[in-house]
Amino acid sequence: MAADRTYKKIHDLKVEAGVGIAMRDGARLSARVYRPDADGQFPVLLAVSPYQHQTDSIPHSTLFLWREVGPVDWYVEAQGYAVVHVDVRGTGLSQGEYNFLSKDEQQDLYEIIEWCARQTWSNRRVGGYGQSYYCWSQWFMGIMNPPSLKCIAPYDGAIDMYRDVAYHGGIYCDFLPWWYQMVRINNLHRPPGEPAGKLLSVDLGRMLAEHPTYDDWWKEISPWERLDEIKVPTLSIGHWGKMALHLRGNIIGYEKISAPKKLVVTGARDVFEAHDLFEQIDYHAKELLPFYDYYLKGEGKDAMSGAPVRLYVRGADTFREEAEWPLKRAEYKSLFLSREPSKSLSSLNDGSLSWEGPKDAKDPTVFNYPDHKWKLGVVGMGPQGPDPIGRVLTFTSEPLQQDLEITGPAVLELYLSSSNTDTDVFVKIADQFPQSDDDRKKGLQPHSVNISKGWLRASHREKDEALSTQYRPFYTHQNPQPLPSGQVVKLEIEILPFSNVFKKGHRLRLEIANGDSPLTDSLFTHQYSWFKVGHDSIYHDVQRASRLIVPVIAKGR
Repeated sequence: MAADRTYKKIHDLKVEAGVGIAMRDGARLSARVYRPDADGQFPVLLAVSPYQHQTDSIPHSTLFLWREVGPVDWYVEAQGYAVVHVDVRGTGLSQGEYNFLSKDEQQDLYEIIEWCARQTWSNRRVGGYGQSYYCWSQWFMGIMNPPSLKCIAPYDGAIDMYRDVAYHGGIYCDFLPWWYQMVRINNLHRPPGEPAGKLLSVDLGRMLAEHPTYDDWWKEISPWERLDEIKVPTLSIGHWGKMALHLRGNIIGYEKISAPKKLVVTGARDVFEAHDLFEQIDYHAKELLPFYDYYLKGEGKDAMSGAPVRLYVRGADTFREEAEWPLKRAEYKSLFLSREPSKSLSSLNDGSLSWEGPKDAKDPTVFNYPDHKWKLGVVGMGPQGPDPIGRVLTFTSEPLQQDLEITGPAVLELYLSSSNTDTDVFVKIADQFPQSDDDRKKGLQPHSVNISKGWLRASHREKDEALSTQYRPFYTHQNPQPLPSGQVVKLEIEILPFSNVFKKGHRLRLEIANGDSPLTDSLFTHQYSWFKVGHDSIYHDVQRASRLIVPVIAKGR
């Protein structure tokens, strides 16, 4: 809870632990109810996850990334809300068997919400609450559409468990098995002298391995398949720094929902900043409370008035309101890949990016892998220690003559051939800062900030034409096909949306490899498959002009 924070209390806090909620099949789910210790009826914020309400009293810390319920006491004591925190079936003190986001779990949400509405202390108006898994639950709350649900505020949550979480671009990601083992240990292990907890028997790691393509199993657990069924007002809050887990979900979720909606994307740079932000009372008071007050209390300004989109523009370091997403005023421009050296860094090739296309034939850039100097993933070592760019391909622009804002989704068109029948492409966009001549002569790498990412396994290049847009290719991930031997193919790689002002004198950098590293990608790394041995060729001549296509926002528009 948030005992160390001060605020004006209007109610004392009453806590009811281990409250049983009966489901249709007789299973009883366990809830912890936080409500004002007073007569009256109060709006309900509902948080549902496998993270055990028993642990709510532990302090906020990035060591406990799964503790994602925010300032519950403030909502109750200072704002007059009830908060209900429920363990999904089979976890914590809840009965039944846990089965990751299954239809049973989805149906439970309907029944939990209607249970909340029937309580004597409830005003029969329920709103979704919480981040990450709690956010996944909120998407499904909206999809189930029980009559007492009045709004959802999905903060930091994916919608497509295959593309957003487990198989980026069709490439297996290590995160979800790691996450599930953490949840299992947290549910099972207890301090000495206490009875053992519950073993989650589902082998989620095996299930993920058995479903490497997008099939009916993924469709059942992915909210994006049914987002058009959401009818309640939705406040979707994402973070530019959550590229490998939740960002895509909050943005595409906003795009696909037809109900009243708003989108906010913050400047949180990583999982830790996004986690910290949700704990801050000031943030809730500004961003979430007005939304809940309007739809759950009928108080305050119309939550859907004003601009529907608010974005944090990195580089400019400010929020900006927008009339739509993606931005209609964006002008898509191409940066062409070239063999010409940028002379601004040390990498396998030190290529360049140019606003002008190639004028003659050029030899392709060849990437041999695995690189003999990689130490942890695709990271090598340099004078400064771990070097994320020294042993990958880079293509870097000239120093910018004026500030350049790029806001929106981007795409990399890559002409490629491979010595193998398949290959992986990992893409990063970076804002590269100016460097002194002395540091460059010493072989030091320039300071840079990674802005966005993209991935594609070449065998998964079958596009879903109905769902693809000009600047967001959408892949079926259902019909892997080998690369044709010795032939060049055109790959279109989705670059996750970003908003950044590249300052005058800075450079825009594109990085390409076939893997990543825990040193650079934190929790969201990808296993380097045993069959990735060989070489790829990237073409950038007149007939096969590989290019990065970015949405440029003109200054003052």
